[in-house]
Amino acid sequence: MKNPDLHLTEEFFCVTKAHKEKLNNHVAYVLWLTGLSASGKSTVARKLEYKLFLEGIRTIILDGDNTRLGINKDLDFSDGGRKENIRRVAEIAKLMVENGNVVIASFISPFEADRQLAKEIIGEQLFIEIFVDASLETCVKRDPKGLYALASAGKIENFTGISSPYRMPKKPHIHLDTNLKSIDESVAEVLTYLLIQAKIK
Repeated sequence: MKNPDLHLTEEFFCVTKAHKEKLNNHVAYVLWLTGLSASGKSTVARKLEYKLFLEGIRTIILDGDNTRLGINKDLDFSDGGRKENIRRVAEIAKLMVENGNVVIASFISPFEADRQLAKEIIGEQLFIEIFVDASLETCVKRDPKGLYALASAGKIENFTGISSPYRMPKKPHIHLDTNLKSIDESVAEVLTYLLIQAKIK
């Protein structure tokens, strides 16, 4: 792939993704967790990573708050800011998955178009979409950071579920109903999918 305007050419390396997967003894995917704030995404991501670690699987978590505090700290929460946030994260995830890692990306990512963009950047065959589904009522009751209260009081703008919409995935690979299922049950469901459907090992 070339970009003649910038005089750039994509480099290819001797050690490929397939080589690294063979060394790791597992295949690499991006697990994209989407859902409302307080739906359980980060908790599922942490426990899932721990379970995969115990199985000898190389993992990396990309978390919405952490990237907003670092590489994406210059972005706001407008629709354009959200789009660029997801684009950058998807490019990072692509680099990591190409290096043989299982990437667990935990992002609200409220818009279908932005999730589709992430899938296109990463590659459809490497992208597993996980909808961490909790109702707005459930999330407001949990509200561990007090964000819904602040948003409802007008102190946070463009807050998903209050002043900005969340568009649910139409056909996620995995649908976790965290209104009803515990975190452990949700993690077990993802692990079953990875072992049986995705054949991660």
